[in-house]
Amino acid sequence: NLSPCRFYLHPEMSNDLVGTHPPGAHSLVAVSVGYFLEDFVDMLCNQKLHQSWELLFHHSVVIICFGIAVLLHQYVGFALVALLVEINSIFLHLRQILLMANLVHTPCYRLNSLLNVGTYVVFRIATLAWMSRWLFLNRHNVPPATYAVGTVGMAIMTPMNIILFYRLLRSDFFK
Repeated sequence: NLSPCRFYLHPEMSNDLVGTHPPGAHSLVAVSVGYFLEDFVDMLCNQKLHQSWELLFHHSVVIICFGIAVLLHQYVGFALVALLVEINSIFLHLRQILLMANLVHTPCYRLNSLLNVGTYVVFRIATLAWMSRWLFLNRHNVPPATYAVGTVGMAIMTPMNIILFYRLLRSDFFK
């Protein structure tokens, strides 16, 4: 995930998440839309719906929200903030790999569990809370349709991530 680099290289985006973005930032969000589309189609073709409906729903929301940013060339900075969530995906995916390799009772799995929870709190929960706060504080500066999409998106993503966090804690720490 290159979004932290974008904010470091272009600190002006921190002050304007709506209209300011270098071409590389727009490209990163556009490539992310492509990734989520590809992953959506892959899950649709290769997994049972009852196993993947939550991720399909998640990807649908992300594709719509990021798609708006890409098509309008606005809210790219906000989309980059959202991509910070994906930093935690490294540890979520590693967890899946370790589970498939039957390495649950290893120091590597335990370390990944701790890193997973830590990055979950920092990069998922805190980022989603910050995004919800930003959207609320800027509600008068955001067009009603965009505000509605953002609010619905946050209303979907926040509970989904809280439920996933609960499942992770229950599975990895309270078995």
